[in-house]
Amino acid sequence: MSDTPRDDDTLTGLEEDGETALPPADGDLAPLDQVIAERDAWRDRALRAAAEAENVRKRTETQMNDARAYAIQRFARDLLGVADNLERALQAAPAESEGPAAGLVTGLEMTRKALLTAFEGNGLTRVAPEAGTAFDPHQHQAMMEQPSETVAAGQVIQTLQPGYVLFGRTVRPAMVVVAAKGSVPTPDAGTRGAANAAYAAAGARTKR
Repeated sequence: MSDTPRDDDTLTGLEEDGETALPPADGDLAPLDQVIAERDAWRDRALRAAAEAENVRKRTETQMNDARAYAIQRFARDLLGVADNLERALQAAPAESEGPAAGLVTGLEMTRKALLTAFEGNGLTRVAPEAGTAFDPHQHQAMMEQPSETVAAGQVIQTLQPGYVLFGRTVRPAMVVVAAKGSVPTPDAGTRGAANAAYAAAGARTKR
């Protein structure tokens, strides 16, 4: 008789102990599916938490900008009159100045530049659309409409007074002249319009 135990004897002993040595059935992936589902659930929670944190950051930034804009808006409006007076003074200054007049013009230009830099540093941006810019009702105020051969209908012909925007909010709209309906630019109108504008600007600077 062989000393090697028979397989039948081993199985019989296990069955007597109440245990059955059966391998798991192929395709039984329920535990793995559960782990994957839990992973996806935690990932979804993490993404939601990150999105909520980003929304809170944006809301906080908007509220801070609104509070800051409200605090300095009135002061900014008062300073706009100073900026307008400097603009008018420079427009009335002679084109070619000598002696004390030249020093005065230089001082005005430096003051205007410093004022605009201070505006920019505090979120107050100057809005002065050039000819051909599309009319924006949020930042521009149409003072008049007239036919134009240099720009298309609905575009700015000229800026009469610059406007200002504070943290994305219009403090004062730019006053502009808009091309009337039916305006169509001609091929040589751009050059002629630029020459006329330069002539008008030179004439304005020669006036005292």
